[in-house]
Amino acid sequence: MPYTAEHKARTRERIVMAARALFNRHGFEPVSIDQIMARAKLTRGGFYNHFPSKAALYAEAVGSYVDCNPFALRLAQSRRPPPEASKLARMLIERYLSDEVLEDSDQHCPLYALPSDVVRAGPEPQRAYTAVLHSMAGVLRRALPDGCPDADTRVQLIVTLCVGSMVLARATHDPALSKAVRATARKQALALLAA
Repeated sequence: MPYTAEHKARTRERIVMAARALFNRHGFEPVSIDQIMARAKLTRGGFYNHFPSKAALYAEAVGSYVDCNPFALRLAQSRRPPPEASKLARMLIERYLSDEVLEDSDQHCPLYALPSDVVRAGPEPQRAYTAVLHSMAGVLRRALPDGCPDADTRVQLIVTLCVGSMVLARATHDPALSKAVRATARKQALALLAA
């Protein structure tokens, strides 16, 4: 008997989540389809029922961050209505630069965890990466008033501060430096949002 569409969707999601965690930890090239399917507790044979290639899965794994990142998950679990745009943007900055997010490598944002891999993986993952970038920028842009003459510049600076500081914090072996870099980025990003 064939599987239901719901079962197939759940299985696909398991594959994507397994792939995301492995790609975040090891990058694109070193991770095999066998490893992904084993982590998802599935056999390799089922992979091609869901994806035409590892690159296609990579693109979906990168793009999935828009809906399954720690910030989006926390909002989804909240029983309260979504906060206003400026509060939402402040929450995003605070959460993005938090110790909790930095320490959970399985949930790292592809913007700071995977940029080199995405460049090498080709156009499909690059499009997914760009969509994640636009999604983050969109949350920030909605927090700035209409008619703000330098809104795009502010958004680009905030994204650069958040992503760049997480790249440095993730790469350094000095915990004090990691905290200082993120604290400085947080302060400047929040100032740009409020200015």
